Amino acid sequence: MAMTVVIHIAGSDTIMADLDEMPDPLASYVTCTNPRTRDGKPIVYIDPEAEQVLFPWARITFMEVLSSDEGPGDIESFFRD
Repeated sequence: MAMTVVIHIAGSDTIMADLDEMPDPLASYVTCTNPRTRDGKPIVYIDPEAEQVLFPWARITFMEVLSSDEGPGDIESFFRD
């Protein structure tokens, strides 16, 4: 199951991408699919026909793993009448 992550790249804007599994910290790069900007637009320096993108760990400051989308029935909301 793919998970969505926010990748903070040193000296560049943050991007969002999908990962099939958590990356190995001993690997020299992170493999991701569907890279996009935070607002969902394509990244200008990545070819639109690319299926996977490899980012070197040396350029990644940190990554945030986003929670999966939950349906509105799963979320409890509190409000006043």
